[in-house]
Amino acid sequence: MAQIKDEMLKFLSQEEIAKLIIKLAGQIEADYEGRELIFICPLRGSVHMTADLMRKINLPQQVDFVYVQATEKGGAIRMTKDISMNITGKDVLIVEEIIDTGRTLSFLKNRLLSSNPNSLKIVTLLDKPARRELPIRADYIGKTIDDRYVVGYGMDSEEKGRNYSDIYVLKN
Repeated sequence: MAQIKDEMLKFLSQEEIAKLIIKLAGQIEADYEGRELIFICPLRGSVHMTADLMRKINLPQQVDFVYVQATEKGGAIRMTKDISMNITGKDVLIVEEIIDTGRTLSFLKNRLLSSNPNSLKIVTLLDKPARRELPIRADYIGKTIDDRYVVGYGMDSEEKGRNYSDIYVLKN
């Protein structure tokens, strides 16, 4: 059975991804030295990155999960799974595998800010500013990319390809 990656080109290898995660982890550890972090993992795409990042950060930490989605392209944003822990007064880090339009991330950031965390920052493996619809920026960026359709390492094409260890782009 053919896989969608067979029709794509490798964009980032798992080794290159691992180096970006190590770089991000080092920046985060330096900024939060001696403090506890709460990682917020938006389902489903950020699971891989959240797990890898947490393993590389040697600080006290907890994780919680949210599920935020647009009801349709350009439509309303809804949260079908909210956080289950109290983040008031805590240092919170939203982990994204990619920032595209910024619509769901902006919604999530505003929702979490309403819980009065001590700090709230965003980390992303890939930033795609060409597609941004709302002015939101990550505090920690692994790599800025052009407007490309990427699959793998949590990113999918109609729910396929999330499991790939490498990241692929469409052939031009």
